[in-house]
Amino acid sequence: MLPSRKQTEFYLTDLETPIGKAINLTIAALVLLSSGIFVAQTYNIPDDVRMQLDVIDKIILVIFAIEYAVRLWSAAHKINYILSFYAIIDLMAILPFFIGWVNISFIRLLRWFRILRLIRFIDKRFLFSRVSTEDSVILIRILFTLFAIIFVFSGLIYQVEHPVNSLYKTFFDAFYYSVVTMTTVGFGDVTPISELGRLLTVLMILTGVTLIPWQVGDLIKGLVKTANQVETVCFGCGLAFHDQDAKFCKRCGTNLANRNVDE
Repeated sequence: MLPSRKQTEFYLTDLETPIGKAINLTIAALVLLSSGIFVAQTYNIPDDVRMQLDVIDKIILVIFAIEYAVRLWSAAHKINYILSFYAIIDLMAILPFFIGWVNISFIRLLRWFRILRLIRFIDKRFLFSRVSTEDSVILIRILFTLFAIIFVFSGLIYQVEHPVNSLYKTFFDAFYYSVVTMTTVGFGDVTPISELGRLLTVLMILTGVTLIPWQVGDLIKGLVKTANQVETVCFGCGLAFHDQDAKFCKRCGTNLANRNVDE
């Protein structure tokens, strides 16, 4: 018996049940695999290996396209879903597959945004289920944001500079440039020469100085708030810190008094 729309929507967003975990773990693994394929294809690899990677990438794209169609079909409010942040990222991941037959060179830039699909799992604490404090989740999110910015812009810069700039031979060359640029070291041994490459560099820096401090601010607020809390581990969800007068866990609603009695 096929699941209903409501059940399908639940399993696509659920990260607790075995079915939900299996679906989302598979999606996360495919995102990482496809990103690895992009990086591998920037190197001088044998033609037969490159063809095999192309086939695997096309299969992954078909799976992502089916996933997007299923999410759209099961969504209760389809317009809201289409305009949501995650749906836009999902669409950008499969767009090159649908219009790849058109001679639009820059459409290949969109494939580097596929790594951003992992944000969904960080927000849901799925990949870090053993992390017990919100501050740790925020720190992990900061690290992933920094990695995502560097990865995406490295791919974009490589895509536009590789055809015209011999300094960008592989993805690692662009990655090296992005790291030294984001850390304000700027050795100058690898620099973009195209206007679009320079524009991407400016956007990368502006994105970094906008998103990172914003998330660091959330971390500082969390640390200040935690300083006024006491360590009372919730046996329901594992949250370690609560307000001094808290009787119930703010995350799952478990009675904290039961924890104290058991101890």
